[in-house]
Amino acid sequence: MTIEASQVKVGELDAYLARPVGAAQGPGMLLLPMITGIGEQLRDWADELAGRGITALVWDPFKGRSTDNTTRDELGELVGKLDDDTALGEQTALLEHLFGELGCTKVGVIGWCLGGRFALLLAAREHRLANVVVYHPTVPSELRANHSYDAIADSIGITAPVMVVYPSADAAVPVADFEALQTALQSRDTGATVTLFYPGADHGFSDRARHDKAVNADAFRVSWPQALAFIEVTTA
Repeated sequence: MTIEASQVKVGELDAYLARPVGAAQGPGMLLLPMITGIGEQLRDWADELAGRGITALVWDPFKGRSTDNTTRDELGELVGKLDDDTALGEQTALLEHLFGELGCTKVGVIGWCLGGRFALLLAAREHRLANVVVYHPTVPSELRANHSYDAIADSIGITAPVMVVYPSADAAVPVADFEALQTALQSRDTGATVTLFYPGADHGFSDRARHDKAVNADAFRVSWPQALAFIEVTTA
C-alpha cells in the first residue's frame, strides 16, 4: 500500500504523520515513543502501520529532539522533566486530531517504555480508545519525582482491550510491578487483557540498539507480529 508521511503541525504541536495515500476514513493509532523520541525507528513503525492501512500519528515528547540529533544521555535528562498533565494534554489533542481532521473511525494507542506508561494513563481517562498496546512500560510502583499519577492503579479504569509486552530482565520495572499491573488489568469488568512475557529480555528490548543481544532481538521478532495482529483486529 502506498503511503504518505511527513512532519506535521497539530495546533502548536509537532508530530509525525504516516497514512495510506487517499485515506479519508479508517483505523488510526496514536504512537507514544520511548526515549528515542521521533527517531528513525519510530518513523519506521508509523510507516509500517500506514502500509497496513492504519493512519499513524506520533507524539513528540521532546519538541524536535530525538536520537537523530541528540544523545541518549541528553534525552534521559529530558525524560525526567516531562510533566504528566502537560503530556496527557498533548496526547489528547493528537487523539482529537485523529478522530477529527484525519477522519479515523477507530483509534488505539501504542507506547514503548515511557510512552507505554502514558498509554496506560491516557486510556484510563479516554474511553474512546479501541485498544492499548504497551511495550515494556516504565511503570515502577514507586513513583518518580516528575510522576503525578500511578499508572498501575489508574489502569483499572481502562475499558479497551490491553496488550502488555514485558521482559523478565527489566531493570527499570521489577517483575513484581509487572505482576501488579497484570492483576490490576485482570480485575477490570470489561476489556480483554493479553500479556506477553519474555524471559531474559531487557527493558527497551524493542529498540534496535539492543538487538545485538539475541534474546532481545528474538523477543521483538516474536512479539511484533502479535502486536500488529492485535492492533488490526481491534481497530477493524
